[in-house]
Amino acid sequence: MSRAFVNESASENSEHLAPELRIPLPPGAKNYVTPAGATRLQEELDQLLAAAQPRLPEVERRIQYLVRMRAIMEVVAPPEPPVTRVTFGTEVTVREPGGGERRYRIVGVDESDPARGAVSWVSPVARALSGRRPGEQARVSLPAGEQLLTVLAIVPAEARPGKARPAEAGGGSPPP
Repeated sequence: MSRAFVNESASENSEHLAPELRIPLPPGAKNYVTPAGATRLQEELDQLLAAAQPRLPEVERRIQYLVRMRAIMEVVAPPEPPVTRVTFGTEVTVREPGGGERRYRIVGVDESDPARGAVSWVSPVARALSGRRPGEQARVSLPAGEQLLTVLAIVPAEARPGKARPAEAGGGSPPP
């Protein structure tokens, strides 16, 4: 094939095809994670590294991300019952402004799944609820507007029967 038909700039810039690697934590923050979350991240990294074929830039980026997040990972143990304040690794039931109830599990950034009630410890909801006790209120600013949540109950996240334990393990100070 003639060199006239080769796009040299495309091959030179192939590493720029994947989006910039962004860590979803405040600068200098530890990557707090539950034990189950740490296991899932390690399993994903192991699977990606085991792939023998040449990797796509997106896969390489994901590997870089997982390696960086693992390097700053701190597994946080769940609190021991009785739990009196909302912290990382707890599940909190709140009353919403309309009178309905909702449960949130406070987990690591890579474990969050808001549709299932798992919110990252750096999310507005978790930050607003952090440190609150049953009966106390928390004002949270969301894209849909400001809400006043009332804490009804707090338990260690894995204490609910029949529920997969969203991991927390030990080592160091948990997030506020």
